[in-house]
Amino acid sequence: MSQAIDLFVIGGGVNGTAIARDAAGRGLSVMLCEKDDLAAATSSASTKLIHGGLRYLEYGEFRLVREALIEREVLLRAAPHIIRPLRLVLPHRRGARPAWMIRLGLFLYDHLGGRKLLPASRAVRLDRDPRGAALADGVRRGFVFSDCRVDDARLVVLYAVDAAERGAVICTRTIVEGAVRQGKTWRITIRDAAGRQETVTARALVNATGPWVSRMRDHIEGAGPRQAALRLVKGSHIVTRRLYEGDHAYIFQNTDRRVVFAIPYEGDFTLIGTTDIPCDEPPERPTVSAGEVDYLCRAVNRWLRRAIGPGDVVWSYAGVRPLYDDQAADASAVTRDYVLRIDATGGAAPLLSVFGGKITTSRRLAEHGLDLLLRACGMTAPAWTATAALPGGDIAGADLDAFIAVLRPQYPWLESRVLRRLAHAYGTRIRHILGQARRRRDLGEDFGCGLSEAELDYLVATEWARTAEDVLWRRSKLGLHLTPAEADRIGAWMRRRLSGREAAAESSDRI
Repeated sequence: MSQAIDLFVIGGGVNGTAIARDAAGRGLSVMLCEKDDLAAATSSASTKLIHGGLRYLEYGEFRLVREALIEREVLLRAAPHIIRPLRLVLPHRRGARPAWMIRLGLFLYDHLGGRKLLPASRAVRLDRDPRGAALADGVRRGFVFSDCRVDDARLVVLYAVDAAERGAVICTRTIVEGAVRQGKTWRITIRDAAGRQETVTARALVNATGPWVSRMRDHIEGAGPRQAALRLVKGSHIVTRRLYEGDHAYIFQNTDRRVVFAIPYEGDFTLIGTTDIPCDEPPERPTVSAGEVDYLCRAVNRWLRRAIGPGDVVWSYAGVRPLYDDQAADASAVTRDYVLRIDATGGAAPLLSVFGGKITTSRRLAEHGLDLLLRACGMTAPAWTATAALPGGDIAGADLDAFIAVLRPQYPWLESRVLRRLAHAYGTRIRHILGQARRRRDLGEDFGCGLSEAELDYLVATEWARTAEDVLWRRSKLGLHLTPAEADRIGAWMRRRLSGREAAAESSDRI
């Protein structure tokens, strides 16, 4: 079987799905292939922030910070269910960066991006403020500023859902076996998890494979010489039981001049990260080393009253950041900006390769990339994503609390915590799951924490979930809350559900 399309995207992370969404919305026929699940690698291993990057000002990254600050508010409007305002506390004491430098940085942070939705920064006496209660003795002063938190994997999924609803074909667990440039078209061979092979012809090709971008480029026939170098840096995070009260996060200055975040996570936990460890090759499943756990614990223990150690870690994860190599000596100083390289010499079919980038700037990266591709193809189509809500994000006034208040009388039988979790995950699409249900049992079996058959059905049918891991660690973080036995029940249900789908599909094919 062979089909012809406008754009083929390799990679189902945040950049690939953002590009597929933008292209589909501009009227292009699009196919995206991901060898694993959506957001299975770097895009689900972030610090879960939508932020300008205060520390990047120290390295003169003014363009990046300005763009990221603008995008912070664009994304907050587009997806107020999965992106929420967050106040960060930056405690200060002798030996850290001078207070004047921090004040200057925060002034720029408040004004570079035309802030409208979030409160401004200010100095705070932490010895008189409840947010200082968790801090070690002697920490009296600090600063408070604003950014946003995000469910990173769900952002990727929502990009993909929006792309699919605008006509894109999203293929997960599908390998790109090869791509060959043939004049003004690309010929791409793909193979799905069942071993079925297909050939696709595309006018343009995007390599958005993150840490594997250089390796993939070497396997694209006709791609030409490498145009940029990649710097791979592993970032690791640990999760502990909740270390302090309050909805604020902390940003701690470490002795090596790096910063470490402590962020309220999933209600009952604290997320701590990150590290910057150079690596030569991207492992398929990066892991957190004992040294990184010790580093993060020591960084937190310098500032918090309550000391933690490796025994307090309930979960950890690591991801490899594919940074553009700007020759910085220190991995922490390598630019987080993105670089787009387009290869369309002599009018040949264009190849766009994506290097670097941040979750915060993914929408703008996609917009910029599409502009380059359209120009190379001799096409025009207006940009549109800057004012468009993501699926479930069309919440009046971007006020999630008000939206939940409207939902409560409609579903009075649903536990408040479950209703809030569903609203945060699905926004206005919560009704696709709850529908006309009048009682809990109308949603089918409860697998724990309010995860129902109805929700699993939705995730399989709409969000490409295929395994318990997809559901518990990417479509949600319920893996932190459920027991192994509950996870096994979900896995068994998923296998039954998917085998039924495959049998029905085979029957339909025979008919």
